[in-house]
Amino acid sequence: MLVQVHTDSNIRGDSALAAWVETVVRDTVGRFSDRITRVAAHLSDENSASKAGSEDKRCLLEVRVAGLRPISVSQRARTLELAVDGAAAKLIRSLESTLGRLEDR
Repeated sequence: MLVQVHTDSNIRGDSALAAWVETVVRDTVGRFSDRITRVAAHLSDENSASKAGSEDKRCLLEVRVAGLRPISVSQRARTLELAVDGAAAKLIRSLESTLGRLEDR
């Protein structure tokens, strides 16, 4: 499973941030890793540093599951950490639902 981290120009995308996001993603979807080919995390600050906003940090997670269409979830929050954690929680629910339905067939 490949995990890619992308940031916009308002977020400093260093190796520590990428490693942390990858750890959160792998911990969250680890049990499905044999079916997932790639996870792309897109991190953005929608209002930039010049404007304050209550929930302006955004994390979009897009998962490629072998043989299926991409699954994507998004979360906005006041901090990047909350946005990533929220998106990861949504992602696991979506994967459980999608893959659970396939197993029920």
